[in-house]
Amino acid sequence: MLRIENLDFSYGDLQVLWGISLEVHEGEIVTVLGGNGAGKSTTLKNVSRLVRPSRGSITFEGADLGRLESHQVVELGVVQVPEGRRIFPEMTVLENLRMGSFIKSTRPDRQRNIERAFTLFPRLAERQKQLGGTLSGGEQQMLAIGRGLMTNPRLLLLDEPSLGLSPLFVKNIFEIIKEINRQGTTILLVEQNVFQSLRISHRAYVLETGRVVLSGTGEELLGNEHVKKAFLGA
Repeated sequence: MLRIENLDFSYGDLQVLWGISLEVHEGEIVTVLGGNGAGKSTTLKNVSRLVRPSRGSITFEGADLGRLESHQVVELGVVQVPEGRRIFPEMTVLENLRMGSFIKSTRPDRQRNIERAFTLFPRLAERQKQLGGTLSGGEQQMLAIGRGLMTNPRLLLLDEPSLGLSPLFVKNIFEIIKEINRQGTTILLVEQNVFQSLRISHRAYVLETGRVVLSGTGEELLGNEHVKKAFLGA
């Protein structure tokens, strides 16, 4: 479904991605792991066309994303839920969700997708008239994911969805990610929570200083000695 090949990217004179190659097959959860500054979020931004690579190619179902603007990538069904939630704080929960269906082709499904979001996140249904900025961090993350689902994504890009959440919310978020995938949405997940993300992943890649250093199934990487030492404190 998604193929990244030999991707280089620089912020000015600072190169942060070095020949990144990875792929995501339809129906998978694929996780990109790494510490701060490894290049995880930058990889997603390149897929979403929020930034432009200096070398390499990105294709989605054969379409060259390098020829598209970011809004055209969304129209293809590639939707990013950004790090830090980025909800509209002065809008209600319901208004935030409705903003997710701004693409004309998704508007007929708006009510169905709102109901789906409320089924996945019952707390949002309880707070649908509440301003987004007054929600807890975990509730804002639920809202950000729910807003992303309003666009009928075929590939959902999730950037650090567990960041800053309590342990209870973290477990809940990962179970919901697994359920979204079970319902038919392919997911590319960027995470620092190694154990939880590998536990639900079909495959994963490990980035270090902008390079892919390991890849394998979630189970294989959970048992990998380098991953245990670098990320799990073993």
